[in-house]
Amino acid sequence: MGNGVQHRLRRFELVRYEDASVTSGTGVVAVGVEFPSGYVEMEWLNEQNPNLNTAANGHASYPGGIEDVRRVHGHGGRTEVQWLDD
Repeated sequence: MGNGVQHRLRRFELVRYEDASVTSGTGVVAVGVEFPSGYVEMEWLNEQNPNLNTAANGHASYPGGIEDVRRVHGHGGRTEVQWLDD
């Protein structure tokens, strides 16, 4: 494994500071993992959100990686990715 490629997962939280859509709320609204390939899988914390009438968390996949997550959910800096792992 000396080829310089990282072979571990990186966990993150999606933290929303302002809810422009008045749907997902604020605070930690989702958790996710970035795979060594850059692929990202994310789970929304829907069941903890009083604004949503659901008993299950939603899931989303981002083959384009963390930049896709930021582009789709960043809302002009109102939401950010906070890494839990180095």
